[in-house]
Amino acid sequence: MGLKVVIIEDEKPAARRLTRMLSELNIDVLRALHSVEESVEWLQNNDHPDLIFLDIQLSDGLSFEIFEVLDVKSAIIFTTAFDEYALKAFKLNSIDYLLKPIDDEELEAAVKQFKNNNQSKSEVNVNLDEIRNLLINPIDRKFKKRITIKIGQHLKIIPINDVECFFSENKSTYIHTTDKRNYLLDYSLEHWQDQLDPELFFRVNRTYMVNIDSIKDIIAYTNSRLKLQLDTYKGNEIIVSRERVKDFKNWIDR
Repeated sequence: MGLKVVIIEDEKPAARRLTRMLSELNIDVLRALHSVEESVEWLQNNDHPDLIFLDIQLSDGLSFEIFEVLDVKSAIIFTTAFDEYALKAFKLNSIDYLLKPIDDEELEAAVKQFKNNNQSKSEVNVNLDEIRNLLINPIDRKFKKRITIKIGQHLKIIPINDVECFFSENKSTYIHTTDKRNYLLDYSLEHWQDQLDPELFFRVNRTYMVNIDSIKDIIAYTNSRLKLQLDTYKGNEIIVSRERVKDFKNWIDR
């Protein structure tokens, strides 16, 4: 009987890539799930797999919420874009993890370790609350100071302070910089939101995340919303959604 594996990952391209990588290790994936809600529903109605590759940040919340609803009877390998602090959190709790983008050799080593430890069908018995608190409320969390963009055969280093905003367009994510240029990024806006200093960047709606130092003007808009003008960005209107106006005002008043 082959290993039964499920992937829980909100970014579908990342889930497909991991599925292909596991296939090269002769491991078939039963199902790829993309949200807390979908995962809970599937696990409630199906036998739990031997192993789950679990992303931390899903489209509708943190994956830890799954364990608040269900007694998951599977071994877990976390996949995460969190960097140094996440490593500390996982090592302290002896949980296996893979940093994104996942490396072929590291994936193979994690699967081999799982098989050697005979963890199949073992319940999650670590302190997930402790790990969640470490990740959500880190004391010494380090945020992105620069972004590396691939342009042809070259790599361009962009200081994070030179980024006026992150935005989504046509299912892709971009940054707009102070030199009036847009650059295509890997990963979703949700991914980048987790990497940035919340004192510097704020998610104003589903499409935009702005740098406080780049806000040129704030204008009252319809339905109790706000419209932002940035120093150089001249794309679509940037509107602070009504649900986010209160948090936005608190953010700029810090």
